[in-house]
Amino acid sequence: MGLSLPSRWSRINASPEGFQTAADAREALERAIETLRRDDGVGRSLTFAQLVADYLSQHDAERTTIDKLRWLLAKAVDAFGDRSVGEIRSAEIAAWRMTIPEGHRFEATQALRQVLARAVVWRMLSTNPARLGVDNPQPKRKEQRPFESWADVSAVADRVGPRYGPMVLFAAATGLRPEEWIALEHRDVDLDTRVVYVRRAFTDGRLKCTKTEGSRRAVPLQAIALDALERTSVDRQTPLLFPSPRGGYLNLRNFRNRTWKPAQVEVGMNPARRVYDLRHTFATFALRAGISTFDLSRYMGASLTMIDRHYGYLARDGRKHAIRLLDVYATSEPANVHRGKPSRALQRADVHHVDAGWTSQRTSAALSENGTAV
Repeated sequence: MGLSLPSRWSRINASPEGFQTAADAREALERAIETLRRDDGVGRSLTFAQLVADYLSQHDAERTTIDKLRWLLAKAVDAFGDRSVGEIRSAEIAAWRMTIPEGHRFEATQALRQVLARAVVWRMLSTNPARLGVDNPQPKRKEQRPFESWADVSAVADRVGPRYGPMVLFAAATGLRPEEWIALEHRDVDLDTRVVYVRRAFTDGRLKCTKTEGSRRAVPLQAIALDALERTSVDRQTPLLFPSPRGGYLNLRNFRNRTWKPAQVEVGMNPARRVYDLRHTFATFALRAGISTFDLSRYMGASLTMIDRHYGYLARDGRKHAIRLLDVYATSEPANVHRGKPSRALQRADVHHVDAGWTSQRTSAALSENGTAV
């Protein structure tokens, strides 16, 4: 039990500085009362299991997200469930964290932090014990296994067959998540503007909105994607772009086991790729083509942090592309900005055509021998 209010208040009032105004004194009293309430009130009477139950009941998220949170938090509830929230210490959390299997350690700790952060907002705790002195480094990046070339993708697509082969090519050419291209409808494709609109996803037997606000997006259709759409069998009995044989939503597990894996065995694909690796393939090919990580994050409906973490190393040639674009921009400014003979650096600039298709100005430019834009 903490200090009583009179003794705590007497310590504050005994400060040699005193209070300049009544408002200062009132504010100090309110802080003391708040500290007492945190130390001796709800935070000590509510158990961690009760806190988790309250948090999950009020968490506004998809059912699958809440189910995963509940599963992750069950590990912490097993350890701290009967304990009062205010009694859980950082050292205990750090020790508990090391008992969690490495594959789930990061997410389980993040889930615990998330709940205790809400306890801080609800003023049950003054600080989050799952953050103070509890390191939770990001797990090592999982190795991605994109296809090496379009020839490899096409080989597998041919083995998959005429019904779902075009779907495989379309997935690799757009980078959509499997649950997104399963939910695509004919009305989502705009051939005039060459884009496909991602508006929904089908997962766990349910049709729902896409993962985040950023996941609702327009994705450009390259020629391979358009060709795949032309080869797709149009079933007028269903609005779905890639329906199951019965016209409903494709069962990804059945497709993976009955069609996807056998097709890779037949073509000798080693190591075997996951269906999700078609998305990684799109990201890999896009970065090799010179698309910026910023544009790629928009097309894939993912954060820049995620794109940089998983694929940033593939953008190593982006510096040369950026230098050329900047050189062209600098030498194409009005004459009153750059006067006289171009600098030696500009004279040495590479004389290459610069594809500015990924900039706001869809033009191509080159540097002539004297450093001017042509």
